[in-house]
Amino acid sequence: MTLDNLEQSKSDYHKLSIQISLNGLSFCVLDTVDNHILASENVVFEKEVNPLELLKKVKEIFEKYRVAKVSFSEVIAIHKNQLFSLVPKALFDEGELANYLKFNAKILTNDVIVYDELERNDLMNVYVPFMNVNNYIYELFGEFEFKHSSTVMVESLLNTPQLGNDAISYVHVGEKQLDITVISNKKLLLHNSFKYNTKEDFIYYLLFTLEELKLDTSTVKLKLFGAIDEDDDIYGISYDYIKNISIFVPSNIAHITGNDKDDAIDFTVLNTL
Repeated sequence: MTLDNLEQSKSDYHKLSIQISLNGLSFCVLDTVDNHILASENVVFEKEVNPLELLKKVKEIFEKYRVAKVSFSEVIAIHKNQLFSLVPKALFDEGELANYLKFNAKILTNDVIVYDELERNDLMNVYVPFMNVNNYIYELFGEFEFKHSSTVMVESLLNTPQLGNDAISYVHVGEKQLDITVISNKKLLLHNSFKYNTKEDFIYYLLFTLEELKLDTSTVKLKLFGAIDEDDDIYGISYDYIKNISIFVPSNIAHITGNDKDDAIDFTVLNTL
């Protein structure tokens, strides 16, 4: 879909949601009056880029789709990387942001560190955003909102209707990255992100996570979503170890897109519309 649809839109209330990562980006434009998606796109880079190259890619794609020429009533940017750490609110100290990250992420002295608050879950998400992209978006549109992708994912999954109190392992399959969110009795047990290259890498991280949480692979529920279907090798190797497996379709896809099989729009982008 292209932004040509915007020229025919009679509404002045358009929301832009864009997710940025070193592996690609996706964006979506919603008519907030009709609750209808006017345009969306998902771009996967041939190889992982650095933050400077990322900014160049964002500018190229914005120019290609004429994003900068459109007036938006709302803009939200989602930063997707592994430079984040979830901290219980009771233990959070705004003066210690770097210390929350330095043990499990490589941060530089000039990195800007910010945080999101997961209000309903008493958690703070400390992370490093792509500030050069943030500055570019600000130049184009002025004030806007930004979050980390894990903030959106955790909040959205915790708000997903669940039957029973058994543990459910949600795994988002992305481009060389998997995000694991384990929820039990409507409470977060774990959320973490791993890079992978092969299906064997994928199943190693998944089984390791379940073992650390002492969850039985014969009974735990596994819900895969993102760039995955039942014919994929990743689904096949997961089924070899975990039988209670299914493809997870977010409940709000049909509400916005009118198609409960439409998985072209990234989960986190969809959940910020």
